[in-house]
Amino acid sequence: MVRRHAAPDSALKVSITPRGASRLKDGHVWVYRSDIVSGDGVPAGSLVNVVDHRGQLLGSALYSSSSQIALRLISHDPVADFPALLRQRIAEAIAFRETIVRDTNAYRVIFSEADFLPGLIVDRYNDILSMQILTQAMDAEIVRETVISELTERLHPTSIVERVDPRVRQLEDLPPRVSGLVQGEKASTTFTMNRIQFHFDALEGQKTGAFLDQRENYAAAAQYAHGEALDVFCYQGGFALHLSPSCSHVTGIDSSRPALEVADQNAALNRNPNLPDIEWIEANAFDLLKDYAASGQHYDTIVLDPPAFAKSKRDLDAALRGYKELNLRALKMLRPGGVLVTCSCSYHVNHADFLEMLADAARDARGTLRLAEVRGQAKDHPILLNIPETAYLKCVVAIASDLN
Repeated sequence: MVRRHAAPDSALKVSITPRGASRLKDGHVWVYRSDIVSGDGVPAGSLVNVVDHRGQLLGSALYSSSSQIALRLISHDPVADFPALLRQRIAEAIAFRETIVRDTNAYRVIFSEADFLPGLIVDRYNDILSMQILTQAMDAEIVRETVISELTERLHPTSIVERVDPRVRQLEDLPPRVSGLVQGEKASTTFTMNRIQFHFDALEGQKTGAFLDQRENYAAAAQYAHGEALDVFCYQGGFALHLSPSCSHVTGIDSSRPALEVADQNAALNRNPNLPDIEWIEANAFDLLKDYAASGQHYDTIVLDPPAFAKSKRDLDAALRGYKELNLRALKMLRPGGVLVTCSCSYHVNHADFLEMLADAARDARGTLRLAEVRGQAKDHPILLNIPETAYLKCVVAIASDLN
């Protein structure tokens, strides 16, 4: 296992194939290991100059000695001062959020390649920052110090927490770490999205915490919701809490008891005598939907927000079958004029595939769906057109008619 990583050194050089060069020239920033021609002995996590087979400079990239994504381009020019570049990129990412983030004090501050800082994720939850490092280069001590100092100087957080994904660190051949505070002592807070309050425990939950990428979709769903509502895979209650002001009754379903306990705490934060209480049910979503459909349960609003079904391209067919089964069962339970909000966070399931699956499910349910909105991730999770991997979230709002 690699235990030490060299400080970035742009004097190092890696040559790549014409195929790899073409990919960079087309606007992507990844070069796969199969397209590396020379570069043996380059230290893990190095900043390197990338050249094509003729020696022409293509830019500067961060090198991984273990990932199949061997190079992640960070500049089209040579980089003389990497810490200075990091500070500049962080400042630009923060400035971008200042122009597009509204009605919240929780948002994504840095989104890896989409902010030209590959391997770095930073989310803000009120006065706490949650950071995740995903590559060898970003794990170098000089990089960590620069990132933490720049975030502190510009955002003045009470604390910064690092959330560790052990599997990612193993794949990147990085030494083990545990999630924990890297600055400050506060590990929990409350934050607000769309005027709704949520608890945040920096050392619990998934990834960097809540699902901030759904923030704008929560608000959109609330505009259409009515009647009796069912939020499936509700996690900590994001959709359910947004639906409550518009609905007569809301039920949230999730298989995770800890997530439902936080959801109930979030409901308590927002309790209003004029709004219905939310019912939380711990259950397997597929099994419960099957039972509900068989017993003739019907709803006016149904939200489906499952975890990623396709972790890789080879999972695509199975994922689409899973999405169809889930949506078909929901459609059979939806009253005419009812609202279906259905989501996928699987990058390998693209928008066209997802809409085709939904059309198949509607046909099998002997009904028609009218699309109200086809949405994606919140704007603080920017999408780069030449890097399709930055676009992963699908959210469809549809109105049902003639369903049996």
